[in-house]
Amino acid sequence: MSTPQYKRIVLKLSGEALAGEQGFGLSPEIIKSVAEQVKEVVELGVEVAVVVGGGNIWRGKVGSEMGMDRATADYMGMLATVMNSLALQDSLEKAGIETRVQTSIEMRQVAEPYIRRKAIRHLEKKRVVIFAAGTGNPYFSTDTTAALRAAEIEADVILMAKNNVDGVYSADPKMDKTAVKYDVLTFIEVIQQGLQVMDSTASTLCMDNDIALVVFSIMEKGNIKKAVLGETIGTVVRRNS
Repeated sequence: MSTPQYKRIVLKLSGEALAGEQGFGLSPEIIKSVAEQVKEVVELGVEVAVVVGGGNIWRGKVGSEMGMDRATADYMGMLATVMNSLALQDSLEKAGIETRVQTSIEMRQVAEPYIRRKAIRHLEKKRVVIFAAGTGNPYFSTDTTAALRAAEIEADVILMAKNNVDGVYSADPKMDKTAVKYDVLTFIEVIQQGLQVMDSTASTLCMDNDIALVVFSIMEKGNIKKAVLGETIGTVVRRNS
């Protein structure tokens, strides 16, 4: 068996990744595939935490563009991440992986409240922990949530799984055929070049806490395991080159 390069990871899934080609709602096939890939990693002895977006159900930015109060729109987005988290938990447990959902907004009937020490204890017991409801505050993205939680639980890396791209490019490869894919970047380069990896708040958090980021495609089965094993895949973003 190959040796994992990381002991504890945060897997960041966009809501759109869970929607599949339909672009909205949940794709049972995609959720099952993600659960199977996470199971592969857990069986390697890696501690796995997950942060899920909610863009497949609701995007706070869209609500604010409609004239909705930004904070209200963002809270709706947080609730969407809870729905995705519960769906992923169900799929993981059907695959035989013990899972806990922790929410930043308290809703004890459906999930545990986020408690850092409790989350770490779950991870030490090899349970998958899904962090839902973002940071619990409006104006912060789930990318920032992933960076914040990774710092709090002292994760070794953030694995950012994308559904529409297999790494970081100089421009949108679907719109610009001359776009170049990067193998390695620094967070400073990401911020200075305005690359669409994660928002600047999340990038700064990762940089300040020396948390590496691997951006790759979730659509190819086995990619999460490949990333954990340190295989060359997607784009790696570090504090220093």
